[in-house]
Amino acid sequence: MKFRPLSSTRKDESIHNVQSDERINISVLGLLERPVIYWLAARIPARVSPDHLTVLGLFGSLTVGAGYVLSNLSPGYLWLASLGYIIHWFGDALDGALARFRSIERPAYGLFIDHSADALSATLSFLGLGLSPYVRFDVGCLVLVTFLLMQFMITLQYSVNGIFKLSYGPMGPTETRVIAIVLNTLAYFLGADHFRWFGITLTVFDLLCLALTGIGYAVFVVVVFTQARQLAHREQN
Repeated sequence: MKFRPLSSTRKDESIHNVQSDERINISVLGLLERPVIYWLAARIPARVSPDHLTVLGLFGSLTVGAGYVLSNLSPGYLWLASLGYIIHWFGDALDGALARFRSIERPAYGLFIDHSADALSATLSFLGLGLSPYVRFDVGCLVLVTFLLMQFMITLQYSVNGIFKLSYGPMGPTETRVIAIVLNTLAYFLGADHFRWFGITLTVFDLLCLALTGIGYAVFVVVVFTQARQLAHREQN
């Protein structure tokens, strides 16, 4: 099956929307953080470019992964992982905002780099999580697959609708980071107690990750059926 390319006019408009304030993010914190992001963007030194912030976001994800792996030595490294999420938020949220604030957008380049950085960041973070004593490696890989599946859905919806949707319901990137930091804090205080369940050794954090993964797959299925129905109706007319 081949996708029919968007017309050049539609494609230009869609790429512009990806790099504009018209991107859809109606999550709980997404609406609240927008003025904070632009306040920060206005105060970033001129020598700092959007690419610098993208690299900073990747460094934050590397810090997350390293913190999880090092938590095998001491649970105190979970605070390093949480710091990594904050660093990643700063770089990831501000690179595009800075480009828009300075009117130096490069839509195609920005889209390509943003999605590439997101995929690499997720890989660093979730593989690190799977190498920690709190979550099984196979569970960490399952969470990574779920994230990449949702990222694929965002890209696919953009390709057929020209809409760049950053959130589904009340959940968006910032909420995901907040949940991760909360779970890190719980892991620090509760420890990595293991138990047997249907012959499999798990922790409570494995179960939480599996629950979040199940929600992610459910959202994916609902979005696929809803979008397919809308496209079928649109192309019948």
